[in-house]
Amino acid sequence: MKYKRILLKLSGEALMGDRQYGIDPERLKEYAEEIKSVIGLGVEVAIVIGGGNIFRGVAGAANGMDRVQGDYMGMLATVINSMALQSALEEAGVYTRLQTAIRMEQIAEPFIKRRATRHLEKGRVVIFGAGTGNPYFTTDTAATLRAIEIDADVILKGTRVDGIYTADPEKDPTATKFDTLSFDEVYQKGLNVMDMTAFTLSQENNLPIIVFDMNTRGNLEKLIKGENIGTLVN
Repeated sequence: MKYKRILLKLSGEALMGDRQYGIDPERLKEYAEEIKSVIGLGVEVAIVIGGGNIFRGVAGAANGMDRVQGDYMGMLATVINSMALQSALEEAGVYTRLQTAIRMEQIAEPFIKRRATRHLEKGRVVIFGAGTGNPYFTTDTAATLRAIEIDADVILKGTRVDGIYTADPEKDPTATKFDTLSFDEVYQKGLNVMDMTAFTLSQENNLPIIVFDMNTRGNLEKLIKGENIGTLVN
């Protein structure tokens, strides 16, 4: 396999499927099967999920809510999504562990780097919930931080589009796709890959990012096997 240990970053919105909000059980099941397929190849998988399908701290702040309070609410939304994915994975026969940056012992372990690494070595999927545990940081930053801490080979950012484009392909039909980019090119072109904190953290730690379409069946496995899926930033 091209990658031995990966950090899969999923957006909360991806879990909505065709719904306007919440969680689509069918989409969860599809993701669980995709992840199970790469576990079967011997790949170690860690996951970070956003919470935008339930609540966004930034949106709350825009409507007059205290930003810190809103961000903590967003962190709890990521835990709900993490628990849902954990349930779907275990239903598919995959062993999992959920670790959170905010202590909630009744439902998850606290994040401990050595414990997370040991779970991965034993073939368990480790899901990291509650972001970094700090307001003003996104789940992109949490994904990058956790990937660095567990020595992941790559961050795989699963989205609704099949890579990075010159513009939003869902709005601009003339947008063209990049196959590979350097970190400097992303800065120069002003492309939106991750938030700036997460992106800079990846660059400083030489951690490659691949943006790909998670909703196309088989893409995750093809990517792990080394096929040119999505856009590579390194």
